[in-house]
Amino acid sequence: MAAVRDNVFPTRMNLTITKTRLKGAETGHSLLKRKSEALTTRFRVIVRKIEDAKLKMGKIMQNASFSLAEVAYITGDISYQVRESAKHATFRVTAKQENVSGVLLPAFERDSATGGSQFELTGLGRGGQQIQKARAVYTRAVEMLVELASLQTAFVVLDEVIKITNRRVNAIEYVIIPRIENTISHINSELDEQDREEFYRLKKIQGKKKDRAKAAAAAQKEADDAPVDDGRHVRDILSEQVDEDIIF
Repeated sequence: MAAVRDNVFPTRMNLTITKTRLKGAETGHSLLKRKSEALTTRFRVIVRKIEDAKLKMGKIMQNASFSLAEVAYITGDISYQVRESAKHATFRVTAKQENVSGVLLPAFERDSATGGSQFELTGLGRGGQQIQKARAVYTRAVEMLVELASLQTAFVVLDEVIKITNRRVNAIEYVIIPRIENTISHINSELDEQDREEFYRLKKIQGKKKDRAKAAAAAQKEADDAPVDDGRHVRDILSEQVDEDIIF
């Protein structure tokens, strides 16, 4: 029986450890599932923003092309003036990161510290209004390009992270958890088998004890039923034989 207990104790310990693993796997699956849902929601928002940004971008670039054509029609070619006036960048972009459910999404925005325009004097002779209009339209186009680049980068990052997260969720749900549950079922069947063996062993021991008790009771009864010698049939040794050494 001691050996049986020694075998049962590690099995029950393994069962406890396996159940703990199952609980951890279920918790991890729940967390990853919620993370996937949050990322998917943000992914859909980004997709809608990208669609709107591309539609706006088409209109803005169309207006920019018309504005540039008006400038070229009124003032002629001013590209050389622009090249001569350009000393440093007037439009700068800064990068930052946004945390979405543990995923860092890159985001780009225009630097607010950017200096003023270097082309205030461009177009003083003629076409100044059209030049400023074209500059404003192209500035808006560049801002839209920066926004679209930020959305596209976040789209690519989220798409890859969502794929990885969904693979992990599916692996836990369809591989790890069923495997652990099968292990628990196997351990439970082993424990049930050991319980049945222990029950059978105890029944056999009780049966042997009963047989021994019956044998002892039968022996005691037989001893109690045996005749008792009360001394009436005791042989008289002196009357049955003569001692030859005695001299009369």
